[in-house]
Amino acid sequence: QVQLVESGGGLVQAGGSLRLSCAASGRSFSSYVMGWFRQVPGKEREFVASIGRSGGIAYYGDFVKGRFTISRDNAQNTVALQMNNLLPEDTAVYYCAAARRGWSRTTDYDYWGQGTQVTVSS
Repeated sequence: QVQLVESGGGLVQAGGSLRLSCAASGRSFSSYVMGWFRQVPGKEREFVASIGRSGGIAYYGDFVKGRFTISRDNAQNTVALQMNNLLPEDTAVYYCAAARRGWSRTTDYDYWGQGTQVTVSS
């Protein structure tokens, strides 16, 4: 069992930056692929980024285009998402998730946080 708690969301102007953090509790954090997803009302949850167990591999959604960076610290059981050059269309609830295997599908992920709201004003 893994519990995930996100933090760092908030209101930011377009072009600004936010850093989301996710703290994991439970066992064997380093055995999970960690991911970030986002969702707006009425739409499906969308893949943002994922990172491999050792942090050596990362994947990003097509819309990221070099603006976001995912990282993890296995000693601290945390995963972060640095978001730069934010756009109004990045407004969503952002979720942290853990997967035993897989990378970018919501069905790959076994555990989810409660989400943190990111709002980007124009």
